[in-house]
Amino acid sequence: MANQLENLVESIKSKVRALKKSKKPYIKMDKSSSVKVEIRSRKARKLIDKTLKGADRPGKRSIL
Repeated sequence: MANQLENLVESIKSKVRALKKSKKPYIKMDKSSSVKVEIRSRKARKLIDKTLKGADRPGKRSIL
């Protein structure tokens, strides 16, 4: 049992060392199309809110 545990620990250590030596320890994932749509809709919502806030004060000339 102890021998198996030692082998497991050594295996984990070697994998960690290999990750440290590699230039990219992980693969960066691109944003999915649904996430991109969500980001655009949030930006659009903020712009709409700013525009409506400016429209609520007709005496002011600057909207943004």
